[in-house]
Amino acid sequence: MLTVAHAWVLALLPLPWLVRALVPPTSGGEAVRVPFGDRLRAAGLASSSARPAAQARGPLAVASLVWLLVLVALARPQWLEPPITRDVPTRDLLLVVDLSGSMRQEDFTTASGAKVDRLRAVKEVLGDFLTRRQGDRVGLVVFGDAPFLQAPFSTDLGLARRLLDETAIGMAGPRTALGDAIGLGITLFDGSDAPSRTIIALTDGNDTASQVPPVEAARVAKERGIRIHAVAIGDPTTVGEEKLDEAALRAVAEAAGGSYFFAADRRRLAGIYGELDRIETRQVKVVSHRPRRDLFHWPLLVALLVSLAGTALTVHRRARDSAPVRAPGTLRVDPLSGRLEVRA
Repeated sequence: MLTVAHAWVLALLPLPWLVRALVPPTSGGEAVRVPFGDRLRAAGLASSSARPAAQARGPLAVASLVWLLVLVALARPQWLEPPITRDVPTRDLLLVVDLSGSMRQEDFTTASGAKVDRLRAVKEVLGDFLTRRQGDRVGLVVFGDAPFLQAPFSTDLGLARRLLDETAIGMAGPRTALGDAIGLGITLFDGSDAPSRTIIALTDGNDTASQVPPVEAARVAKERGIRIHAVAIGDPTTVGEEKLDEAALRAVAEAAGGSYFFAADRRRLAGIYGELDRIETRQVKVVSHRPRRDLFHWPLLVALLVSLAGTALTVHRRARDSAPVRAPGTLRVDPLSGRLEVRA
């Protein structure tokens, strides 16, 4: 679409005509009056000072056109390109996944009814969850004896999913350090300016290796505007190192202003992510920009060409008018009478 940046410049179009009408013209120069002017013109030795009307209108038309083109260039014509849009993330989402030895428990079932371990079920459902996170920046932290950053915050959800698939039970150690994992997540959010910051922790909650209690870490997260949703994975009847500590996970979610979910099987775990989709409504801020391509050089180029053409035409006419005219006879002055005579 064609537009101009400074349309008010076009209001100056009648300025030269106003100046011409209001400012008196200058004198046309000195002239010598002689009583034999008619004879000089008849002999071809003098010309009239008046120019033909068509010849006088030529330079005026050229000057008017050049003035119009210069004003158009000063108005800065621009061509608006199609808008360019991109999604600006309005939420940073950190997934905290437990890789401790307790995730080996095969108390989840697939759609076909086969038993799978907890981590495999989490990978499958969490992968589906990531496909719906368009517009979010997602990061991934895994933990066992200690927490590790697996994927930094990024809108590349394919990368986060691939790095999640590469995780394995026990790769971070056999024990559970949930409190330290939350602490690492808090530090990762230090460089985030997103309006919404959320941690989703997927664990059995049985913290056996943290230096900071999970509830204390959750309180610090809330003070910094970070919400934590806790997803409990495991069988409540399990005892020992693989037991499910629901009370601890409830306390973490409550301390951080989030929600607690319990996943007894794969179907219920998938339903939990649907509930998280509803709670954590995704808002995408779209930034639109329309590139502007300046076109002012084209009217300037045309003005230059028109001016050069007008100048060339004027020079040609002056050269033609100043060419010597052959007199039809001989011009002499009578020494006695002082009269000008033309003899054939």
